[in-house]
Amino acid sequence: MYRLLSLCTVAFVGTAVVGAAERPADTQRNFVSCPVVRDTATVPCWLAEHDGELYYLGIQTDVSADFHPPFLGHRVLVEGTLKDGPRICGGLVLEPVKVSPLAELDGTCNTILPAEDRYTVPFAPRPPGPSGGRLAFDPAPGAAPRSAPPPLEGPQEFVLYYDFDMLVGGRHSAVLSRIYDYASKQSAARIVITAYRGATLLSDGTLLVEREELPQLRAREVAKLLAGAGLARERLQIDASNELPVADGDGDWQARRAVVRVLP
Repeated sequence: MYRLLSLCTVAFVGTAVVGAAERPADTQRNFVSCPVVRDTATVPCWLAEHDGELYYLGIQTDVSADFHPPFLGHRVLVEGTLKDGPRICGGLVLEPVKVSPLAELDGTCNTILPAEDRYTVPFAPRPPGPSGGRLAFDPAPGAAPRSAPPPLEGPQEFVLYYDFDMLVGGRHSAVLSRIYDYASKQSAARIVITAYRGATLLSDGTLLVEREELPQLRAREVAKLLAGAGLARERLQIDASNELPVADGDGDWQARRAVVRVLP
């Protein structure tokens, strides 16, 4: 599904060639590792180990939260910035951080650490137990209700960001709904879908590159989902770019995207 390429002399698509590239900045931590779950008295913490150090990725809250945890049984691509401050759940904090579970199964990625009194997450937004999936919609206790966003008008651009080497996932439902809602109100609008692939520069100087066919697959899938929701297929135009952006290890995840433009 993915390729690890040493950054000595690497030939890209077409004539683009990458020579001996520099490694990411010292504050960046980009690596592939097994995720680790640490239980707590409230909600689980997700961690990952790299070069003998443990890093905190986030807590498991519910499907509507900004942080989507990885999976046990799969390695994960971690792309994060080291944050000053105390450790959380025993790990150095990466913030912001993006985690991408990799598709291949890995039975060695099965570590669950027991709860210890010294590891707490007092900032957890929900109590222990199953969640109703409402964290993104219900205001925090005592907070003022959220105001409705202003209505959209004119040409609009929506962006779907992807996990590494992946297609649409459950977390994309919100943006896909926004696209459909707006496009369905613009009966004469064209909908242009342009998809891209990306590469990530790891901390050890290795380049992780997405599949060449992925932009086309991403664009077609988004068009299929929108058409399946009821938008006329003749309104949908797809495009795909196989060109790889320059990866420097800082925000490389932003290249893994599909851009949907609604043009009234």
